[in-house]
Amino acid sequence: MRYTTTKAAIGSRLSMGRALLLLHLAATALFAIAVAGPARAQSTGIVACDDFLKKYDSCVTSKLPEAQRATYKAQLDQTRKVWLDMAKDPSAKSTMEGTCKQTMDAIKASLQSLGCSF
Repeated sequence: MRYTTTKAAIGSRLSMGRALLLLHLAATALFAIAVAGPARAQSTGIVACDDFLKKYDSCVTSKLPEAQRATYKAQLDQTRKVWLDMAKDPSAKSTMEGTCKQTMDAIKASLQSLGCSF
């Protein structure tokens, strides 16, 4: 009888440990999104890039189920951050118009399945 009680107590502690780990991972992900969030408001200074980011954000916000939005928003924020960093480099900035147009063309088809058009 004592073995069963001890085994149950250990199992309970392991479950609590897993729950705390999942809570920690979720908090870390939310923090990363919150930190990247301010990048969402910034312009890259390149029309094609800003156009894509605006349309992608609008699509995700209006068409995706709430449960999937965080993942897509994090990807969007990461893309914006990379493009903002690239725009600071004059040699990279000259190629960004084409890069952003290619990105839009590549992602456009996959977003049409969600009902987004651009």
